[in-house]
Amino acid sequence: MRFFETKFLEEADEFISTLDPKTIKKILYNIDLAEQSNDPKLFKKLQNDIWEFRTKYAGLQIRLLAFWDKTDNKETLVIATHGFVKKVDKVSANEIDRALRLRDKYLNNKQKK
Repeated sequence: MRFFETKFLEEADEFISTLDPKTIKKILYNIDLAEQSNDPKLFKKLQNDIWEFRTKYAGLQIRLLAFWDKTDNKETLVIATHGFVKKVDKVSANEIDRALRLRDKYLNNKQKK
């Protein structure tokens, strides 16, 4: 059973495309697991309705920030905004702000359609 489905915005796709194939495979595997398991080690709420997909691989802490898209009365769609390699313990406010900007842009574009 899947708790949600994940879609990637362009920035998230671009980030993933810069990584090596094994790392990409691990990230997608973790997202797949997160969709089925509701495990906070894999998918965790940060703040302002921004969540993070968490992957630790080859000594890197990789994060994809995301939000829930509930506009089509779907409680099950998660949109990954962008990704980065985490170098410090906390996710920086800049990354959360970026995710919020991407979310607002996504929702505004969706309303126009």
